[in-house]
Amino acid sequence: MDELKEKALAYHKLDGKPGKLEVVPTKPCQTAEDLSLAYTPGVAKPVLEIEQDPETAYEYTNRGNLVAVISNGTAILGLGDRGALASKPVMEGKGVLFKRFADVDVFDIEVDTHDPEKLIEVVKMLEPTFGGVNLEDIKAPECFEIENRLKAETNIPIFHDDQHGTAIIATAGLINAAEITGKKLSEMKIVYNGAGAAGISCARMFVAAGGKKENVIMCDSKGVIFKGRTERMTPQKEEFASSTTARTLAEAMKGADVFMGLSVADCVSPEMLASMASQPVVFAMSNPNPEIDYPTAVSVRKDLIMATGRSDYPNQINNVLGFPFIFRGALDVRATGITEGMKMAASKALAELAKQPVPEIVKRAYGGKEFSFGQNYIVPKPFDPRVIEYEAVAVAKAACEEKVARKPITDWDAYRKDLVKRMEKYWK
Repeated sequence: MDELKEKALAYHKLDGKPGKLEVVPTKPCQTAEDLSLAYTPGVAKPVLEIEQDPETAYEYTNRGNLVAVISNGTAILGLGDRGALASKPVMEGKGVLFKRFADVDVFDIEVDTHDPEKLIEVVKMLEPTFGGVNLEDIKAPECFEIENRLKAETNIPIFHDDQHGTAIIATAGLINAAEITGKKLSEMKIVYNGAGAAGISCARMFVAAGGKKENVIMCDSKGVIFKGRTERMTPQKEEFASSTTARTLAEAMKGADVFMGLSVADCVSPEMLASMASQPVVFAMSNPNPEIDYPTAVSVRKDLIMATGRSDYPNQINNVLGFPFIFRGALDVRATGITEGMKMAASKALAELAKQPVPEIVKRAYGGKEFSFGQNYIVPKPFDPRVIEYEAVAVAKAACEEKVARKPITDWDAYRKDLVKRMEKYWK
């Protein structure tokens, strides 16, 4: 057994308590009176209140701070379709991150079906339980239909993190990379390798941030997605079909300003990297092994800005910078959904935070390393306690501006202070 496997398996069954989550009561239940209030007969009172006014469920139950993390296990983080049951460790892990970084409670739900209609129906029926739903590890192209249908047919935030989480963090990094290189997003030629959930969403956010669709070349395992191609096409791929004459990834990368990898390890050669434009930006996000090895890449191009999905290299594109804080802001204003404006607000907040001086608590969390805005620091670190202030507030504000907040916030300074106080226990 290799060392990582041994440590990981021991961690998950530590102290004879398998898994990573448990349910802890928030009210006392020590006396007969407590019992009569927690359950019968006292519990009948909030039941009747909720029947009369469904919004009071947010006052008398945990719905307002409860998110469902739901998967069918068809696209488990780099492992593919391993089944619903095998996805449970990942979904529990998401619950840990929700709680640790934004104090959001989670029930993980693994649904044993490959049928999108059945999955949609299950989630719809669960709506009364939750304040929001984080869809996870559901393969493309079904994931697009599932999310779109649920957004249209439910009245709570629905967020497929594999799509939007990566896109939000990557867009923040790309905004800052453009500023550092002095290039305009509208003029940057960008190549995507990987046309699944994350690749499509990243391309859409690039355009929403100011990029031009005509400057995008998207590739999949069959090569460049060009206009007129018929092999293995989907409506989402058609959206980014290019007029280029390039047919291979190597041809597409010649003169490119940006490479965005959401695909497989080692698919980019040193020669491909060398063929890119000056001050190239490379986001090689295949995990654990990126599309091109970091030491190799920086040896080929000294003018490179590079990001990966790994914590041991600079500029980690980590979804934990997104989903906990996005849901925190959405839940706190009782948003009916997560809009494009809310997602862009999250990206811009992260981009702005990366420009601020980094406090000592962050340096200590990373072994005393120094960080400052530039080539090797374009997105904040996950263990920066200020992320919740910047991002959750930005998301909540956007929800209010876009009229999807059922409980709008008016005192933003007080809300920011409440967030800091709420999270103090996790940073001690």
